[in-house]
Amino acid sequence: FIEGFSKIALPLSQLTRKSVKFEWTDRCESSFQELKRRLTTAPVLTIPDPSRSFTIYSDASRQGLGCVLMQDGQVVVYASRQLKPHEQNYPTHDLELAAVVHALKIWRHYLYGGRCEIFTDHKSLQYIFTQKELNMRQSRWLELVKDYDCTIQYHPGKVNVVADALSRK
Repeated sequence: FIEGFSKIALPLSQLTRKSVKFEWTDRCESSFQELKRRLTTAPVLTIPDPSRSFTIYSDASRQGLGCVLMQDGQVVVYASRQLKPHEQNYPTHDLELAAVVHALKIWRHYLYGGRCEIFTDHKSLQYIFTQKELNMRQSRWLELVKDYDCTIQYHPGKVNVVADALSRK
């Protein structure tokens, strides 16, 4: 596991696209060196206990989605990914909800049937279940969120540093 992999690897990932000429730049080199460095150092993660509740911190930026799964203040796993081309057009509200949905989907084997709290730095997401008008994407995502025993709470961006860093790096 490499924390923030998708953001660090972005210059290298872009080289694999069909319409991009392969040109090794300083940015590619620094990305490559950073990935090598992180592969040789291991983060300290805790083993999840399914009998206890989980906490998710999520964030989105114009570059990607980031989230952290924690239990009793200790990191179980990190996740991040780059935005897909069509997601780059999403409004901020939908991107923040996409980060929550991303976390629920990839960690469903930990979260399904258990209790979890989700913290986001987008204040209006805590009221999304009471909104009267939702677009089709939001409705579909809310149906997925309702499958889990979770609450969405506001957590100011200033203190949501790990998920914020994962979404921007």
